[in-house]
Amino acid sequence: MFDIGFLEMVVMAVVALLVLGPEKLPGAVRMAGLYMGRIKRSLAEVRSQVEREIGADELRQTLHNEKIMADLAKKPGTSNVKRRNQDADEEEPAAGTSPAAPAAAPETGSSEAGSPPPSNDDQTPRP
Repeated sequence: MFDIGFLEMVVMAVVALLVLGPEKLPGAVRMAGLYMGRIKRSLAEVRSQVEREIGADELRQTLHNEKIMADLAKKPGTSNVKRRNQDADEEEPAAGTSPAAPAAAPETGSSEAGSPPPSNDDQTPRP
């Protein structure tokens, strides 16, 4: 976190020993340790509280989304899946059954089965 090496820690200990003296140094180290422990516990508590709140928000959002999906499933005619299936049924009628017979294309006399019928605006002659 602070990127303090061993040499820097030794220098800080020597300076603390010179400033505080040998009588007050053990009490100061003890107090520094207590304060560091309190700070770590406070940060851990805040972190866990934030994670709980975030988890609660995610759970609330998930429940809200599920409720919306359930409401959409109950309402007929609002599903995109049904519309897509109906469109597919209209585009591709089943073999042997045709709800509306499409107009038959005029025979051009061509023996090619896959060639498109000629259009009026096509100026190139076809064999």
